[in-house]
Amino acid sequence: MTKPIAVIVGAGSGLSAALARALAPDYDLVLAARQGARMAGVAEATGARSVTLDATDAAAVGRLFVELPAAQRVAIYNPSARVRGPLVDLDPDEVRRATEVTAHGAFLTGQAAARRMLAAEPVDGRRGTILFTGASAGVKGFPQSASFAMGKFAQRGLAQSMARELHPQGIHVAWVNIDGAIRNPGRTEPPDAPDSMLDPDAIAQTYLHLIGQHRSAWSTEVAVRPWVETF
Repeated sequence: MTKPIAVIVGAGSGLSAALARALAPDYDLVLAARQGARMAGVAEATGARSVTLDATDAAAVGRLFVELPAAQRVAIYNPSARVRGPLVDLDPDEVRRATEVTAHGAFLTGQAAARRMLAAEPVDGRRGTILFTGASAGVKGFPQSASFAMGKFAQRGLAQSMARELHPQGIHVAWVNIDGAIRNPGRTEPPDAPDSMLDPDAIAQTYLHLIGQHRSAWSTEVAVRPWVETF
């Protein structure tokens, strides 16, 4: 039997790689990212197909989903961008670009994924799951991080709106608040603070849980944070 399809937009060596490893046993994977080289190792290790993609290009995002051999059962949006600095010094064009990646790209992926799912017949009343990788910036804005807060707040609102519209049509939508630093390759924790950063493989297990939730108890938002993170 052919495996269902899972699409991960924004593929790299950290959380995206962990998600790919977690999904690979049960799904045919499609990894999409702006820089193809970042996907090569993950694609080879998981048997995934890789696609070079600008997540802010509406036509390209649409083609990604339309050209799938069947409707995807899972779609995950990971990309984000930010411009740091005092509000009065921020370059408006750089801020616009950052919000395009974090918010508008999420909309494009969510829209294209939902269209493909809605056109397919449901399985046991379900058409699939769309997940957005959020951050604590979508709950509280931090100093000198206006562009990131703008993008993540918009992304969170998008997920809430999509959930209310699409849940009754069999599509599970959720936003995952990554509330803390991720232990990505090249980032280490202080020796005296074990597990003070989020383990990407542990985060991936939360995504798997969301994908497998019974529709009578779908989550729309989940926050994950290290045990020592302050609230």
